[in-house]
Parts: sequence; structure tokens; C-alpha cells
Amino acid sequence: MLRTTLRNLLAHKARLAMTVLAVCLGVAFVSGTLVFADTTAAAHRAASSKNFAGTDVTVTETEPEPGAQDGPSAGVLDDALAERLARVPGVAAVRPSVDGSATLNAADGTPLRADRAWSNLATAYVPGKDGKDDRHPLTEGRAPARAGEIAVDSGTARAGGLRVGDTVTLATDGPVMTAQLVGLVTTDDTRVTAGGTLVLFDMATAQKLFSTPGHYNGIDLSATPGTGARELADRVTAVLPADRAEATTGQAQAAQQAILVNTLTRGHQKIPMVFAGVSLFIGSFLIVNTFTMAVARRTRETALLRAIGASRRQISRSVLLEAFVVGLAASAAGFLLGLGIAAALPHVLGADGATLPSGPLVIGPRPVAAALAVGVGVTVLAAWLPSRQAARTAPVEAMRSAEQPPAAQRFRLRGAVGLGLLALGVIRLVSLSGAKDASEENLRNAMIGCGLLVTALIALAPLLAPPVIRLTGRLTGPLGVTGRLARENALRDPRRTAATAATLLLSTGLVTGLAVIGDSTGQALDRQAAAGLGADYVVSTRSTMTGIDPGAVRRLAGTSGVRTATAITDSAMFTGSGVRQISGVDPATLHDTMKLTFVSGSAENLAPGRIAVSSTLAREHGVTTGGLLNIRLGREGRFTAYEVVGVYQDNPTARDALGSRSDVAKNSFLPGSVQRVLLRTDSPGTKALEDRLRSAVGNSPLLKVQDRDQLVREAAGTMAGLLNVMYGMLGIGVVISALGIVNTLAMSVAERTREIGALRALGMDRAGVRRMIRLEALTVAGFGTLLGLAGGLFGAWAVGSLANGAIDQYTLSLPWGTLLLVCLLSLTTGTLAAAVPARRAAALSPLEAVADA
Repeated sequence: MLRTTLRNLLAHKARLAMTVLAVCLGVAFVSGTLVFADTTAAAHRAASSKNFAGTDVTVTETEPEPGAQDGPSAGVLDDALAERLARVPGVAAVRPSVDGSATLNAADGTPLRADRAWSNLATAYVPGKDGKDDRHPLTEGRAPARAGEIAVDSGTARAGGLRVGDTVTLATDGPVMTAQLVGLVTTDDTRVTAGGTLVLFDMATAQKLFSTPGHYNGIDLSATPGTGARELADRVTAVLPADRAEATTGQAQAAQQAILVNTLTRGHQKIPMVFAGVSLFIGSFLIVNTFTMAVARRTRETALLRAIGASRRQISRSVLLEAFVVGLAASAAGFLLGLGIAAALPHVLGADGATLPSGPLVIGPRPVAAALAVGVGVTVLAAWLPSRQAARTAPVEAMRSAEQPPAAQRFRLRGAVGLGLLALGVIRLVSLSGAKDASEENLRNAMIGCGLLVTALIALAPLLAPPVIRLTGRLTGPLGVTGRLARENALRDPRRTAATAATLLLSTGLVTGLAVIGDSTGQALDRQAAAGLGADYVVSTRSTMTGIDPGAVRRLAGTSGVRTATAITDSAMFTGSGVRQISGVDPATLHDTMKLTFVSGSAENLAPGRIAVSSTLAREHGVTTGGLLNIRLGREGRFTAYEVVGVYQDNPTARDALGSRSDVAKNSFLPGSVQRVLLRTDSPGTKALEDRLRSAVGNSPLLKVQDRDQLVREAAGTMAGLLNVMYGMLGIGVVISALGIVNTLAMSVAERTREIGALRALGMDRAGVRRMIRLEALTVAGFGTLLGLAGGLFGAWAVGSLANGAIDQYTLSLPWGTLLLVCLLSLTTGTLAAAVPARRAAALSPLEAVADA
């Protein structure tokens, strides 16, 4: 049996190669992602260790106890402590540091990597005895020596188009400032190499910005030869103020930094894993179809083996062994391809500014084991049903000259199961159509419903194939005999046709559903971006942890062309059942900058202790105008009963509730801050006015100045990632579908050798044979595309109601251009995939084909 299995594999090398390739894609994405993850983790660890080279112990302040004095004035890391640490036995050198965050403007005035605030670092340049900072070696210019001077790392300068001598605009967490760029440095800090920026100040300026004069954020210590880091940390701990500061080894600091960066950049691994899941899921259907066809084709051979003594178990094992060999080959090929993916990913991600630390590929046991488990496991599992089918072959089948059609009872059973699954899926999805809550339970029900729907379509596909293909066959009928033969060939074995079309059904359905939901969501976000906004411009912060400088608010209100300016303080509002958003506003200017439709009450009575709430919030808590709502604003210590003075229709600009700005600002996490300024102007949309507004805020990289159109474009940009994933999945589905069609047609041509020879003998020319095979492929592709479109559209309609609960402006919208592209690409895939089988069929000699036994 082993020799027979190996002979069957070697006798069909082309089929083996295409099946291997289908599994190989999924294995490549899995193993490549894992190798990439291990490689980047090792590179981050190495870079962090290098960054902390020479630092054996780091002293930092501990979190203050409740009620302790807050702010920089309570710091204990001062010059006196640094001098005391220098006298600790085993300390070779002391390096104090002051760290913070700063965001720069590029040379063209646009914010530089403002979306990566967690890695936009600022620190002090700390020269040693030789006047150099070993942690930040200079590559050009000099170190900053006074206020108004900065240095940046070479990567930051390159990304922002900055050169030594330029005047740079930057901001920390307050007013915007300008400084002269006097030097460029290099750094091994993984937060910077992972896509952040680095700004260096002189020590006095850094202390003024991020601490107080004479105080530091940390003190790094290096040990004398023969003194261990752990030993030195214990000695240092003994001289530190109790419960005010702690000592950590440099090795532990490096490990923590590597873990932090690795966690924040973990999103790089998600997309390849999504592609891996899609390719393996779709590829499994190709494997099932291939082995099913192979088992059916070898029916007489299997029956003969049964007749000479082979048991059912031996027959089943031979098919599974064949699948094991295919999976093993796919694992090996996929792993090698995965190494290429792992090597290419840093360059792909580098296009977005995320320069990853360099280092050799790390090939550990995890990706090797995953490649084997995925490749062999998926292939063997997919071949399990065909192996059982082969084991049921009776010895008497060896006497039959033609393959027997499947029993009608099995078709009826399959139809009953498919209809049952379809009913369950439809009922579950339709029940969600009235839901307006995108809760975890509803999302789980939607996923289950979509899974049931897909499974039902696959189960019913053999039963749907005849009527659908007869209907679509009318399009190929006018093409003559070749068109009619192509239709009949597709109808000859509905199971095979359905299994071949399943890959296109899945990829088309998945992409159709995502395209509809994505387009509908994108348009809803466009409408919602400016919904309820009466202002012409919105000035807002890029981070929730910063505020707009009060001086900038005054300058905006006094800018020529500005008619009304409404400053808004945004804060969290705790209702007992969850966290909501409240906007603190000035009622006097609100009507001119915000479009509010009140169901009852008004905003005129807003005052400390009084709020207005959205209709949704009022409905959830059962409150009306004149009632009381227990809430806690921001960092307010206890819940307080606030009077509801109005209920307004849901408004994304107003958020969940409105309050007096003085009341909200007093209790916000950033007391007295302003997060948004709404501006009503005399001449909106003019470049001159926008320039004046940007000048009023000092062109701060921490702030955004946007008109209504820019708000809409920003909202539309949130769907770009989904669209990229969608097209990637379509590409994977198309490749695997093409492999499936090639495989099916190649085996079909081999089975119909005598039939094709008879057609050639009766006068059909080579072009006619090629046309027949191509039309057959087009018919199968059309069937899969139609089912995929129907399933995808229905699923998008049902799931769309959940989006309507999260996005008030959501309505179902069909992206006709994208749907047409999906259809054309699927049909083109079927036609192109038939090229090789059609050429092979046309090359058959009539005499040799008819003579073939």
C-alpha cells in the first residue's frame, strides 16, 4: 500500500504541485509572521540592551502615595541625591536624566509622526567628562548648549527633511515653541527606531520643561569592575529615601523597554495572520475537492485492491498517507516562502516610517512546529472525508466501467442538512436586523449566523448548481455546440462543480460583505464627521492627554474673520453603568457653532450642577427634562445628582452630554484645559483664513485645524485599512480559486480523454476544444461568483444593523464599482485558469484519444 500511494503521488506531479501551492500560501503567512515576530523581538532586546549598555542600575521615583504632594516639587531625584549615590561603593559613574515628550513639525510645516505620541521622545543631552554623550553620539553639528537650541536623531531629521541650522517648530504639552537645530545624533532607543522621534535639549531647558531646576526623572549608575548589577542595586537601595525612589538593574530596564515596544508594534503581525487564516480556509476546500476527485477517478483501482485483500482501514490510511506527504511538502515549501515574507516585512513596514532594528532572522522551534502543524494538519483533516469515501468502495466496483452517480438518498440528506443550516443562519441573522447595539453578544451571534450561512451555501451548492447553471447557460448557448457542451460538462457532476466553485464562493462572499459594510460605514462616517456642526472650523488636540493653550484660544477668538469661538472641554462622565463623554461649553455661543435639536428643554439653562443629555442617554437611564441623573465627572471623587435641563437628539459634535465648561473643566483629568475650539467665520474655506488660524495656534504640531471637508476626509481615511485587507483577501482567494479550477479541469480533461477524442474525430477543431474547456471554467466561476455575491450581500444587510447601532448615520450602500470589479476578476480568473487544461485537451490526437483504454 505504501508503494501504491507513492506511485499515485509521483504519477500526478502537476496535481501534487498545485495542491501543495494552495496549502503553501497559508503556511508561508503563518511561519513568516512567527519568524518575523521572533526576529523583531530579538532585535528589540538587542537594541534595548545596547541602549542601556554601561547602565547597571537606574534610580527612578516611585508612585506617590494617595494624599502625598504631587508635581515636580515633590521630586527626590536632585543634585544632592546624585552626589550621595556617587559615593556608594561600587559606583563608577553617575548619569542624571530628564525625559519627556515633544512633537516636531517637519520642514514643510506638517506634524512629524504625530500619530505616534508614545514614541515622540524628548530628553537632555548629558555630556560626560570628554564633553560627549555616549548614549547619543553626534554625527553632525554640535550638542545643544542653551535655551532655543535642540538636536534630533538622524532618522527624525531624514523623515522631516530637517537640516542643521533650520528653525524648528515643536511643542511638549503646552505652548508651541521654536528652536534652532544645531546637531544630529544617533540612538539605539527602540521606541525611536520603531517609528518615533527624538529631541535633545540642554539640561537646564529639559528640567524647565519636564521637571524643575536641579531635579531629574532618573539617575543611571554604572558599576566598577567586579561589582554585579544586582549587588549594586541593593547597595543603592539602602541609601534611597524610603518609599520615594527605587533602584532597577539596567538589564531589567532594557527588558521592560523591549517588551513595551514589542507590545505597541504587535499590530504588524495581525494582517499576515488574517491572510494566513483566509488562505488556509479557502485552500482546505481545494484539498477536499482534489482528493475527492482523485478517489473517484481511482474507484476501479481501489476496488481491485479491495478485491485482492486490502482492508477498508488500509485504503483509508493510503489516502491519508498521500495527504500527509502533500502536507509535508507544503510545510517545507511554505516555510521557505515564509522566510522570504519575514525578510520582506521590515521593508514593507519601513515605508510607513517604522524602521525596525536590524538583525539576523531568528528561526526558533515555534515557527517550524507551526509550519508542520498547519501544513500537515490542514491537509490531513481536509482529506479525511475523501479517505472515508475511498474506504467504502466495494470490490464489485472493479467490474464497472463508469463511475456511478451518488445515491439519491445521500443527495436528499445533504439537502436536508443544508436547508436546516440555511434556516438557522437566516433566522439568526434576520433577528439581528432589528438590533441597534453592537454588543459582544450581538457580534458573536452575527459571526455564528454568517458561519451557518456559508456552511449552508456550501452544502446546498450541488443542489443549486443544476438550476443556476441552466439559467446562466443561456448566455453560452448562442455560442453553438461548444457552449452547450460546456454547460452539460459543468452539469455532469454537480458535486465536483460545487466543490470547485466553493473557493470562489468563499472569497467573493467575504469580499462582497466587507466591501458593502466598508462602503456603507465609510459614507456614514463622512456624514457623521460634520453632523451637528454649525462651525466652519474645528481646532482640536491630537492627543487626549494634552490641551489647547489658553493663550491660543484667545488668539483664535481674536483672529480676523472669526465671528464666534466656542471653547469646549471634553471629559469622561461616569454614569454607574459605563463611561460616557461630556462636553463643557459656553451656552452663550453654543447656538452659533453647534446644530442642536432639543426634544425638550434647552441649553440656555446650563450651569454648574446642570447638564443636557442626548436622547440615547436619556432613554437608557429613564430621565427627562427636570429630572436628576447621578454622575461623576472626570476625577470628581463621588457621584453627584445633576439636574437635566434638556434632552437633544444624538449629536456627534455634542457627544453624550453637555455641561457648563467651568463645571466640566474643574473636574476633568486636565483641570482647566480646552480640547476643542469651534469657530464660525465670515469667509470659510479660504486659504488665507486657514493660514491665519494656524498662525494663531503657532502652527503647533499638537493641534489640528480642520474645516468641514477635512473632517470628512479624515473620517474616510479610517476605512483605508479595511479596504487594503479586503483587497488582500480577494487576491488570496483569486489565486487559490485559480489553482482549484486548474486542478479540476486538468483531472476532468484526463477523465474525458476518449470523449474529447471522439469530438475531434467528429470534426471539432482544436480551437473548438479550447473554447469548450474555457466556457466550462467560465460557467463554474460564474456559479461560484453568483452564490458568493448573494451570500455576501445578505450577510452585509443583516450585520449592517449592528453598525447602525454604533454609527447613527449608517445606511446600507452598495459599492457598484467594487462589486463589478469583484465579478470581473472572479470570471477572468476562471477563464485564465482554463488556459493550460484547454491547451492540453486541444493537443490530444483523435486516434490516440479514442484508442485510450
